[in-house]
Amino acid sequence: MGRAYQNRKVSMAKTADAKTKVYSKYGREIYVSAKSGGVDPAGNLTLRGLIERARKDQVPTHVIDKALDKARGGGGEDFSPTRYEGFGPGNCMVIVDCLTDNPNRTFGDVRGCFTKMKAKIGTPGSVSHMFDHCAILAFAGEDEDAVLEALMEADVDVTDIESEDGRLTVFAPHTEYAKAKQALIDTFGELDFEVDEIQFVAQTTTPLEGEDAAAMEKFLGLLNDLDDVQNVFHNAEIPEA
Repeated sequence: MGRAYQNRKVSMAKTADAKTKVYSKYGREIYVSAKSGGVDPAGNLTLRGLIERARKDQVPTHVIDKALDKARGGGGEDFSPTRYEGFGPGNCMVIVDCLTDNPNRTFGDVRGCFTKMKAKIGTPGSVSHMFDHCAILAFAGEDEDAVLEALMEADVDVTDIESEDGRLTVFAPHTEYAKAKQALIDTFGELDFEVDEIQFVAQTTTPLEGEDAAAMEKFLGLLNDLDDVQNVFHNAEIPEA
């Protein structure tokens, strides 16, 4: 059984309003990545991964192109990353990553979600020390040794490689993301990455049941409905419906 990490792939919502929120989150993240690292996906692997994931999640081309055009123009909103940490229902640990042009508004909105669910927002570092900030790259394959050799030759600081059901998953420090991905592409050619992300991976899990599990689902829904929230990471173990 592989380690517990969350696949950030955004499931396509059924309502038009929810789809618009998904498109908006992708557009904002693509814009910020392109503005900071360049609009050419060939030279900006973070941007390339975002665009590939957006296409897999059926984000329309015009949404992607609009974000790139905005970054190319050099104007537009000045979004900055903001992170909040705290304890959710059942005392599970939660990290909320945002992109915002108004930190005061975003903090108020996120804090409101915590307060509404009787959860507790904490100070920076209050729970993140219990997570590993990882680059995660997963793709079809079985030869762990070949992958490890390729990464070591590229001087990538590999944390772990897991093999399960014909899929290899590489874990590395988040700072090694671009180097690890480039080493894999250089060695194995174009890969269809099933997971191509930077995530917070919890070192331990907190099982939730009954009212706590229901409250956590509602809490996650409230956070994900906020325009400024890009990703929510947690260590809650919620039973599948």
